[in-house]
Amino acid sequence: MAEGQGLPDTPAERVRELVERVTGALGLAATVEVSEGDEEIRAVISGEDLGLLIGKHGATIDALQHLAGRAAFRGLGDRKVVVIDAAGYRERREAALRRAADQAVEDALRFGRSVELEPMSAPERRIVHTYLRDRTEVQTHSEGDEPDRRLVVSPVRPAG
Repeated sequence: MAEGQGLPDTPAERVRELVERVTGALGLAATVEVSEGDEEIRAVISGEDLGLLIGKHGATIDALQHLAGRAAFRGLGDRKVVVIDAAGYRERREAALRRAADQAVEDALRFGRSVELEPMSAPERRIVHTYLRDRTEVQTHSEGDEPDRRLVVSPVRPAG
């Protein structure tokens, strides 16, 4: 794409272009695979030393994902979820969130009180809310202000 030209025409091409530009600007030797389904566009980045792209607690990759979603659908009405992953980070993070959620449920039920999880981003809170949605013995809600907003797991009935 030549300087001064607009973004590519399709959302998936826009995601690829943005991710390739960012990885290049970071000096990373990386490849980008983009796939598009009915509900999401997913860009998977492969390469060496992708920690710089992921960032502390996923902050950099989350920011890139947010920007890619904005760029992909700029000026378009229909939107899909845009997911950016690198080196399997999303899967590992989701597994860690599920483990933390399971522990919070166990503690909430054992002690009969609400349990707060660590502060997390809105997409991460959504993963936990969705994961625990079908658990009838607990309920979840979020408290606090960004960036310290936390998910809280509460027993439906107090212990006793």
